[in-house]
Amino acid sequence: MKQSKFPPGWDEDRVNSILRYYEEQSETEALAEDEAAFESQTQTAIKVPKELVPTIRELIAKHQIGSKTG
Repeated sequence: MKQSKFPPGWDEDRVNSILRYYEEQSETEALAEDEAAFESQTQTAIKVPKELVPTIRELIAKHQIGSKTG
């Protein structure tokens, strides 16, 4: 059996914890969480072509690193 690879800082326990959170969440709670995300004053949601996602992730990572050092 192939062993799963997790991103840095993630492990099977963390993944299972997140899965439990969303599986146990009511529809009302899920809707409220989604609406709150779109009301954020510091973040935005955009639709982009899938082939751009890796490049966008790189840009976000560089931005986060720059924010921590600057």
